[in-house]
Amino acid sequence: MAGHSKWANIQHRKGRQDEKRGAAFSKIAKEITVAAKMGGGDAGFNPRLRVAVDKAKGVNMPKDKIDTAIKKGTGELEGVDYVEIRYEGYGIGGAAIMVDCLTDNKTRTVAEVRHAFNKYGGNMGTEGCVVFQFKHCGQMVFAPGTDEAALMDAAIEAGAEDVNTDDDGSIEVITAPADFIAVKDALEAAGFKPEFAEVTMKPEGETELAGDDAVRMQKLLDALEGLDDVQEIYTTAVMDE
Repeated sequence: MAGHSKWANIQHRKGRQDEKRGAAFSKIAKEITVAAKMGGGDAGFNPRLRVAVDKAKGVNMPKDKIDTAIKKGTGELEGVDYVEIRYEGYGIGGAAIMVDCLTDNKTRTVAEVRHAFNKYGGNMGTEGCVVFQFKHCGQMVFAPGTDEAALMDAAIEAGAEDVNTDDDGSIEVITAPADFIAVKDALEAAGFKPEFAEVTMKPEGETELAGDDAVRMQKLLDALEGLDDVQEIYTTAVMDE
C-alpha cells in the first residue's frame, strides 16, 4: 500500500509477509500454476511466470515447490483448475479496495469476500466501481541512499515511464507492465537492486486514515488477506504507523 513514508510502508509490508510465509507459499504457488498454464512453463518466455517465480524466491520458497507448481500448470502433474476473479469495494472512510482472487469455487469465494467486507465495516461494490482509481503498472522501490541521478539515468535508458523520489529518500521507478522485467533486469545489471518490485495496481490517490479508522481498516484488510482464495489486495488507504 502507498503511504506517507514509502520506505517505512514497504518494510512494514515485507515484515507482514514474512510473518505469514506459509500462507504466502500457498498463494504464490497458485499464481505460478496459473501463469504456467496460460503461458507455458519456461519463465524465460513467460513474463507472468517470471514475475511469480521471482516473488517466490523473494520469500525463500523452496525450489521443489516452485517446480511442482509449474508442472501442475503445464499438466505434467495433476492440479486444480483455478479461475481469476476480481472484487471491488469500499473500506473505512470510503477508501477504495480491489481484491484479486484465484479460485476453484466462485460461489464460495464471493461469499467469503462479501462477508469480510460486511463484518469489518466495508461495502463490496459492483465491477468497475473503483478500478479507475488505480493504474496497472510495474513498480520498483529502491532504498534511501540510492544514487538518484545514476538510477534515474539508468531507468530512463532502460525504458521506465517515471522515476519519483519520496520524502523519505526512497526512489520509485514506474514501468509499463509489459516492460517491467526488461527494466528490472537492466537496472539490476547496472547495480541497482530494488527492495520491492512487482506488477501492481498502483493507487492514483490516497485516502488518509488515522486513529480508530486506521485500526478498523487494517482489520478489514487483514480479514481479506486471510482468505485462502485472495491473492492480492490493492487500496487507496494510507494509515499512519
